[in-house]
Amino acid sequence: MPASLAAVKRRLESTKNTRQITAAMNMVSTAKLNQIQGHTKTYEVYADRVKSVLISLVKSHNATLKNGVSDDKDHLGTLFTKRPVKKTGILVVTSDRGLVGSYNSNVIKATLDKMKKAGLDKDNTVFLTVGRTGTEFFKKRGMNVVFESTGISDVPTYRETHDIVKNAVQMYADGVYDQLLLSYSHFVNRIVSRDRVELVLPISAESLALQEDTEATKIVGAEYDLEPDLPQLIGKLVPQFAESLVYGAILDAKTSEHASSANAMSAASDNADEIISTLQLQYNRARQAAITTEITEITGGMTAQE
Repeated sequence: MPASLAAVKRRLESTKNTRQITAAMNMVSTAKLNQIQGHTKTYEVYADRVKSVLISLVKSHNATLKNGVSDDKDHLGTLFTKRPVKKTGILVVTSDRGLVGSYNSNVIKATLDKMKKAGLDKDNTVFLTVGRTGTEFFKKRGMNVVFESTGISDVPTYRETHDIVKNAVQMYADGVYDQLLLSYSHFVNRIVSRDRVELVLPISAESLALQEDTEATKIVGAEYDLEPDLPQLIGKLVPQFAESLVYGAILDAKTSEHASSANAMSAASDNADEIISTLQLQYNRARQAAITTEITEITGGMTAQE
C-alpha cells in the first residue's frame, strides 16, 4: 500500500473512532440534561412557594421597601439592608471540565464585562467560584478567591451544595462583602443559553417582585394568626429565600452546561461525518489510482516480454 494511501486510511479510521466517542458523549449529555430538567422543575415549585410566602409575610407586616432598603431593618434582618459598597463578592459558576463549547468562556467574559462596567478590580472584589475552570482562571490572574468548590455532581442536590449556599449568604451577613453578584449561564432551551450577572444580596424589591396585584400576597394574609410571631417567621424565611436563589442558579447553570455539552458533541459528530466523507472520497480515489498504476505496470511488463 502506498504511503499516501496508508496515511489517508489511518486518518479515516482515527476520525471514525472520534465520531463514535463524540456520539456517545452526546447521548450521555442529553440523558443528563433530561434528568436535571426534571429535578429543576420540582425545585422551582419549592422556590416559588418560599418566595410567595415571604412576599405575603412582608406585605402583611407592612414593611416598606424603597430601592431595596427596608425601613424595618430589625425585623427583616441584614440580608435586606443596603449598605455602602466597599467590597463586592461575585459567585461565578463554571464547569469542572471542557468539551462544553463556549459555555465557560461566555460566563467568564460576562463576569469581566460586568467588572469593567461597574469599576470592579482585584482590590475591591472577592470571588466565590463553583467549578474548576473559573477557579483556575481567576487565581491565575491574581484575583482574591475566598471560597472555591469543585466536583459538583451532574444533578446537584441541595445537601451537596450546602456549603456553597450557606457560605455565600453568611459571608455577606459577616461583612466579607457588601453586595453579592451571581454570574452563571441561564438555560433557556436546548439550543439557547443566556449569560447572567445578577445582584443576589442585598435582597431588593426587584428580586422579590413586590407588586400590589401579585397572587402571592393572597397566600398568607394579615387576618391569620401566626406562630411564632410574624417577625420571627420573616427572619427565618429571608435567609432561606436567599439560599434558594443561589442553589437555583447552580441548578440552572448545570442544566445549561449539559445542554452546551450536548450541542458541542453534536456539532463535533457532524464535523466528523463531513471529514469522514471527504477522507473516504480521497481514499477511494487514491486506491483507484494505485490499482490503475498496478494494472498499467503489469500490462507494460507483459508487453515488454512479448
